[in-house]
Amino acid sequence: MDSTSRWLQTKTFHHSRFTDIDALMRRKQGRGLTISLCIPTLNESRTIGPLVRVLASELRTRAPLLDEIAVIDSGSSDRTLELAAAAGADVYRAADILPREGAFRGKGENLWKALYQLKGDILIFLDGDIANMERRFVTGLLGPLLEAEDIGYVKAFYDRPRIQRGRSGDQGGGRVTELLVRPLFSLFFPELAAIIQPLAGECAARREILQALPFPVGYGVETAHLIDLQARCGLDALAQVDLDERRHRHRSNRELGRMAFAILRVVSRRLRQRGVLSEPALEERVLRQFFRQDGQCQWQEHRIDEQERPPMETLGAYRLKFGLVGDSHPKTAALLRAGEGA
Repeated sequence: MDSTSRWLQTKTFHHSRFTDIDALMRRKQGRGLTISLCIPTLNESRTIGPLVRVLASELRTRAPLLDEIAVIDSGSSDRTLELAAAAGADVYRAADILPREGAFRGKGENLWKALYQLKGDILIFLDGDIANMERRFVTGLLGPLLEAEDIGYVKAFYDRPRIQRGRSGDQGGGRVTELLVRPLFSLFFPELAAIIQPLAGECAARREILQALPFPVGYGVETAHLIDLQARCGLDALAQVDLDERRHRHRSNRELGRMAFAILRVVSRRLRQRGVLSEPALEERVLRQFFRQDGQCQWQEHRIDEQERPPMETLGAYRLKFGLVGDSHPKTAALLRAGEGA
């Protein structure tokens, strides 16, 4: 059995394995851990209230598994923050966190700022557009981290039905995943081809792992983290969990084109670092898309830089807040040693 097949068998779980809340609480308390949930948002007023309400009721009021439930917002123009706060979340605007570092608008920026703002030893990230929220989204992701100390990062996978005329349609891994990311991984990062849903926004990780990673500020953050984690820690530091089904809004092809362009930029940056691409390759920052107006095809240009935030552990303000001394966190160093020996 090759290493990828072994990883699929030993590091792929189903959420039903982690349904015992009392057992999760015992593991959490026995290891003295705090757990923070972050929901990055931008105009999610349709779903954010029910989403937060379910998690606050199930996993903070009935069983205090979560120490924090927080929304980190990119500047919503709707009632996202108001509804999230009313449902029981702490709410923050990303631009107000670490103001001396400036502000970008994007999901990765929210996750990076959350790492500074929130206190948890483990951070769980859930997208704000989930329409069928249940506690399995949290317990499934958290379970492997509480069960196995050698796992540092857990990724979700699920069916994503497209509801058309009252019927469920395609349940694949997503258009950008199947048309871009999976082929890229198969070509350049073959071990990562074992990740069933690499662009899933739902994940959980240990703080010491996240603080050592750079964060692309936009859509490239999930792809970059998988590439960087596999390079630094080896595939065995990752796990994935089947959450069954996730219902959410589906984006237009034009939106997905911009997402794909951002992902290509972060992948090309890492391929250059490895010497696979020459320096000038894939340096274009402008995506051109076409649309029809008044019977004529027009083009529209989008500048997509996909800036990257440095590892949080390199910031003086972060090191001071979390009492970091020396170099890497000892658990990070142990995972890195394991990766080097793999």
